[in-house]
Amino acid sequence: MKMRKAVSLALSAAMIASVFAMPASAEETGKVYYLNFKPEADQAWQDLAALYTEQTGVPVTVLTAASGQYNTTLQSEMAKSEMPTIFNVGNNDAANTWDNYTYDMSGTTLYDHLTDKSLVVSYNDKVSGVASFIECYGIIYNKTILEQYCAMDSAVVSSIDEINNFETLKAVAEDINSRVDEINDELGTFLTGAFASAGLDDGSSWRFSGHLAGLPLYYEFKDDGCDLVAGEGEIDGTYLDQYKAVWDMYVGTSSADPATLASGALNAEAEFGMGEAVFYQNGDWEYSAFTNPDNGYEVTGDDIGMMPIYFGVDDENEGLAVGTENYWAVNSQASEADIQASLDFLEWVITSDEGRDSVNNVMGLTAPYDTFEGDFATANLLARAANEYAAAGKTSVAWSFNATPNVDDWRADVVSALTAYTDGSGDWDAVKTAFVDGWANQWTLAHEE
Repeated sequence: MKMRKAVSLALSAAMIASVFAMPASAEETGKVYYLNFKPEADQAWQDLAALYTEQTGVPVTVLTAASGQYNTTLQSEMAKSEMPTIFNVGNNDAANTWDNYTYDMSGTTLYDHLTDKSLVVSYNDKVSGVASFIECYGIIYNKTILEQYCAMDSAVVSSIDEINNFETLKAVAEDINSRVDEINDELGTFLTGAFASAGLDDGSSWRFSGHLAGLPLYYEFKDDGCDLVAGEGEIDGTYLDQYKAVWDMYVGTSSADPATLASGALNAEAEFGMGEAVFYQNGDWEYSAFTNPDNGYEVTGDDIGMMPIYFGVDDENEGLAVGTENYWAVNSQASEADIQASLDFLEWVITSDEGRDSVNNVMGLTAPYDTFEGDFATANLLARAANEYAAAGKTSVAWSFNATPNVDDWRADVVSALTAYTDGSGDWDAVKTAFVDGWANQWTLAHEE
């Protein structure tokens, strides 16, 4: 009996040891499902996911939402049994909407590594998301062509530095647009207009119903003394005349037919990348597009710079618009193993050489974490421009469009009115109504109990 008992104990011990020696299952180690917000970074995230799985054995799935369709995709994916374990919340309204699905990030390693603890979105006494990247936007310009233009006889300015206010920018854009053939003949360029097309389709309209719309919101919130990012429930549209002036400049100095802006047939990035336009409103995330030789663009990272969207309000002091609408949220409804796996994956992205290299050199983004120093400081020259403006004493424009209530609905109404105004079937008063009255209506809907 004693021998049998000893054998039994030995077998039990061996079985236990073998269990601990076996590779853990996905249920035990967890898995990651990341719903990516940025289409232009899709391949980079797919590559990181594959590498992480290769190194750790943890399954990582990345799904990238189409441009302008993130909220719709998120709602669809959250209704499935296999929900995203990592997703994006863009502002306080989104944190409100997904409050039951956001894990409190305040005690995580990600939060600890943030260089600025204000770079979070909070709701219901918890940190609902932490900034994945900070970004800046403004007017990207072809530095090479613009410098050559400045050296031409009868150019409006003799130096790019002289373009430091709206009136000068408008004069330069109009002059270039009116002399395209002359400029091409003299410089050997292939310009079709000064500005790249201002597309109003779903893949492009956010540049104007979001980023450009952020300027009149920013200056009005500033006048009212309210939080520049949280906003307020009623707006007057004080600076919509300036919004109209900038929009008219974009449309009037582009080769695109105003009647086609909502068609989806235009590609402003390609127009700028192929040297067909000098100016292009967008952000530093575009840097990777122009440094990726696979895109076949004529323009390279060395050819481009970024200036503020001069708005005719406080141009002397205005810097680039700096902020984020990208906050990593972890799904609190996921299993504990999946939550931990998701946090571990994000920590690896911001601490590993592979992750940091991808963020810097492949995605071309700027991460607000103390792990991105030295060799891993941002290589994005457009992002560095924001720091240069700030160092020169310019005030960065806050991302006030993050306050937009029911963002998809409000923007859709503004874009609809803007499209009608631009193609001649509507008037500017309808844009004002969509902007101002639409804001109040959507704010009420978004904040009603």
